[in-house]
Amino acid sequence: MAGTESAQALGALLAACGQGDRRAFAQLYQSAAPTLFGLALRMLRQRDRAEDVLQEAFIRIWQHAADYRPQTAAPMTWMSSIVRYRALDVLRRQARTLDQSVETEAMESASDDAGPMEAAEQQDAAALLQACLDALSASHRQCVVLAYQYGYSHDELSRRLDAPLGSVKSWIRRGLSALRKCLGQ
Repeated sequence: MAGTESAQALGALLAACGQGDRRAFAQLYQSAAPTLFGLALRMLRQRDRAEDVLQEAFIRIWQHAADYRPQTAAPMTWMSSIVRYRALDVLRRQARTLDQSVETEAMESASDDAGPMEAAEQQDAAALLQACLDALSASHRQCVVLAYQYGYSHDELSRRLDAPLGSVKSWIRRGLSALRKCLGQ
């Protein structure tokens, strides 16, 4: 399918899905899944997560097909937005997990083979670092942690966060500047 034919055919399939037509849903999946999977894979960069997002998205598409309004958006645009929001949810959950693992790692590293005095100093330093990280905005914190804890390059962060490269560089620069000020106090 290509062009308007494609949009018309996808719109008709969505309308049939809204009526509970399972065959139309199978056809819709067969027609749209490759493109939507590509979108999820580009955003998540992990095949298994992209497959999970695609599955969740098609469940939502089935559940909300009756809500689709062709005058509002093209069928592929509507379905792509569902995939995109599902993928963004996965990325947000992953970022929260990363924030929590940084705190855990900081506390664990503070106790590795250190004497009581060193352990106390390391724990204080780790607590201060975590407090300073918590004071950063979510985008600054996420960029700094992914770059310095996990070794992501600016380009990788830009693709992973679906943000312009200039914004990512600015977030890292501002985040590091704020950390320096906070740690210097």
